[in-house]
Amino acid sequence: MILPEKQPDKSSRLFARAQELIPGGVNSPVRAFRAVGRTPLFIKSAQGPFITDVDGHRYIDYVGSWGPMILGHADPEIVAALQAVAANGTSFGAPNELEVELAEEIVDAVPSIEMVRMVNSGTEATMSAIRLARGVTGRDKLIKFEGCYHGHADSLLVKAGSGVATLGLPDSPGVPAALAQNTITVPFNDTAAVENVFKQHDDIAAVIVEPVVGNMGCVLPRDGFLETLRELTSTYGALLIYDEVMTGFRVARGGAQALYGIAPDITCLGKIIGGGLPVGAYGGSRDLMRKIAPTGPIYQAGTLSGNPLAMTAGLLTLRRLKDENVYAELERRSAQLCDGLTRVATDAGFKTITNRVGSMWTAFFSEGPIVDWTSASKSDRELYGKFFHAMLNEGVYLAPSQFEAGFVSIAHTEEVIVQTITAARNAFQVLTASPSR
Repeated sequence: MILPEKQPDKSSRLFARAQELIPGGVNSPVRAFRAVGRTPLFIKSAQGPFITDVDGHRYIDYVGSWGPMILGHADPEIVAALQAVAANGTSFGAPNELEVELAEEIVDAVPSIEMVRMVNSGTEATMSAIRLARGVTGRDKLIKFEGCYHGHADSLLVKAGSGVATLGLPDSPGVPAALAQNTITVPFNDTAAVENVFKQHDDIAAVIVEPVVGNMGCVLPRDGFLETLRELTSTYGALLIYDEVMTGFRVARGGAQALYGIAPDITCLGKIIGGGLPVGAYGGSRDLMRKIAPTGPIYQAGTLSGNPLAMTAGLLTLRRLKDENVYAELERRSAQLCDGLTRVATDAGFKTITNRVGSMWTAFFSEGPIVDWTSASKSDRELYGKFFHAMLNEGVYLAPSQFEAGFVSIAHTEEVIVQTITAARNAFQVLTASPSR
């Protein structure tokens, strides 16, 4: 077992080297493990529900590359297909058949999308969606919600969640004041606040929202919240943008909009649609999407967009997810996991609140309920950090932050779920015995 006070030798050495070459030693802030107070693990390989670090320790993984690995790591069919496709070239900078086939799968699955443009990341997708909304409406202002993270584009780093929340940064230096002034932030699940903003401003281009939040932990929309956003944007002539980078093909095949029956004007996708490779996309109605170059005046481009590797992995993943039994099984196993974690926490005398939609979940160390950033931020971060360490010692890899969602894949068998619950029981026993509890 790995004790938090004794770091794995090779991971520690790699992190020391990385800090001399890469800001903070990582290529994305939450990976630095600062929120849980330890050196990050460097991962060497992954298979199914497991990841293995460079020191040879294997863990049950509930991060899943932050959501894409819904089939599990290194799925044999996808790996074989990628090897075959790579032999024909990794990028053409030209159209290929695979991007057409993946677009067909997306249009078939997501209710609001009639046309889709491929990009390379969720940030590119949200950035492009906002430009489209501003170009179509001729307005500048954007409404977003506290704790929702939509990528690191300038307009969006205002009271964002995820790594920004973990690091305690309300926004980011380097964002021009003029851009920040065009972003109006209101509490998630607060329909009255959104309505007041619309009454005070006549230049709102769009409302962007994670329909199920994943970047301050998993936070569900209250009854009527998404419906009200749809009504307000329609009434005031603004566009509704769903950031389904995390929820798309995760909470349901058609995403949160299919689950809740509410269609946005623009949908942003990522993660699962690339099957574990870098990808993003945004889509909407034909009329709206034809405003994008080359058929319209709103410019957006990308050299690696639609590359054959990402398209292949995404295409195979989405075809596998057509099987309705996949989501039924994900629901069953995720419920088993979350119910078990809650039970062993309660048995050990700890108060947790678990939010879950399908295979996306977060256990908050809080009295609850968790409905927005204000309530999420009251969670006991120090206690979560101790639990994270204890679970790591038991061979379970959770998100290194209280404010991140966890993910279950179809590779997480019932046996693996039972092992995880047993690990949690042992971890809570360690916390109970700790003199600093």
